[in-house]
Amino acid sequence: MTEDPTLASLVTANPAAARVLERHGLDYCCGGAQRLRDACAARGIDPDQVVAELAAEPAVPAPEWGAMDPAELVDHIVATHHAALDAELPRLQALATKVAGVHGGRHPELVHVAELVEALRADLEPHLAKEEQVLFPMIRELAGATTRPALHCGTLQAPIRVMLAEHDRTGELLAQLRTLTAGFTPPADACASYTALYEGLAALEADVHLHVHKESNVLFPAVLALESDLRR
Repeated sequence: MTEDPTLASLVTANPAAARVLERHGLDYCCGGAQRLRDACAARGIDPDQVVAELAAEPAVPAPEWGAMDPAELVDHIVATHHAALDAELPRLQALATKVAGVHGGRHPELVHVAELVEALRADLEPHLAKEEQVLFPMIRELAGATTRPALHCGTLQAPIRVMLAEHDRTGELLAQLRTLTAGFTPPADACASYTALYEGLAALEADVHLHVHKESNVLFPAVLALESDLRR
């Protein structure tokens, strides 16, 4: 590890690092350009403790997706993360509504949890559709080109900026869910459905963070570099 790596580079080199960063609330996806020590200082965390925890994580091979070209990475993201969200968002929304209906009297925060899950689904599903139907086909076309293709948007910078802004909104909703649920920790009187909801939301957060990291910190920079090269 370099003296002061970016949060994104830590996870790209070793996805197991995400577990450590998640524990400390260090945003490696939307905030992946931050240096580790700057990010720790902003949250009042001892960076040496984080470095020690990162060093204790088992070393794993660099992920395959870290070396994929843009077209391959697009296919990987759709098959891995989009497919997971297609299944989990409806399930978690239904479960959040059910749990709020049963336990909302004793735990009124569950009503807000259900509202946030609904908002997350309302944001993410159109976002995934725009990527699959508009942005990703253009990335595949660009990846297979030897000269810059005539894209209807002129350059991919504009649609990528839109996707990045939507990533920020998703990150805000997930952060609100984490705060509202005390880090997805169910109370002592939680039933099986209540516990399953919080476990599902924790898993969703981890998957979306990695998903956003792959796009914001790996795919999009590679696409913009490729587009720039093809202009020459």
